[in-house]
Amino acid sequence: MSRVARKPLIVPKGVQFDLNGNVVSIKGSKGHFEFALHPVVEIHHEDGHYFVRLKSGQPKHPMLGTTRALLANCILGVSTGFQRKLTLVGIGYRAAVQGKKLTLSLGFSHPIEFLPPEGITIETPSNTEIVISGADKQKVGQVAAKIREFRMPECYKGKGIRYADEVVIIKETKKK
Repeated sequence: MSRVARKPLIVPKGVQFDLNGNVVSIKGSKGHFEFALHPVVEIHHEDGHYFVRLKSGQPKHPMLGTTRALLANCILGVSTGFQRKLTLVGIGYRAAVQGKKLTLSLGFSHPIEFLPPEGITIETPSNTEIVISGADKQKVGQVAAKIREFRMPECYKGKGIRYADEVVIIKETKKK
């Protein structure tokens, strides 16, 4: 059995966890998720906690731990949400939010406009910081990666869009 799947799914107060056949419905203050379980996996309710188990007669299967981790992320997402911070490094690099649209000035001849998908909010506490938040961990990470892709950090000066916790190793330039 997976070590991840041994941990119980703890559902905090304010989160509604419903199991209808093979579909799990999770509702909270930040959003709503519907999750279809893999055919070899089932959920048991014991002592106020939910456990992800293999159906009887099934051999070991990698979806056991994956399913438990995905459900835990859904529960955490609808209760507290997820956040990813980006930092702009470079002279003249700026970010601003106008309505829902993110406008980036990254040294190109034109400003870059980015419209986030549904369920994702983007804030700019300062000109050089971007905060992406939402209930879906995968969507938050994907949006952060798309924005970072506009101007990846380069290795000689370190200019570009970085994750807030990212360390860019600066290479030494050529010597004459």
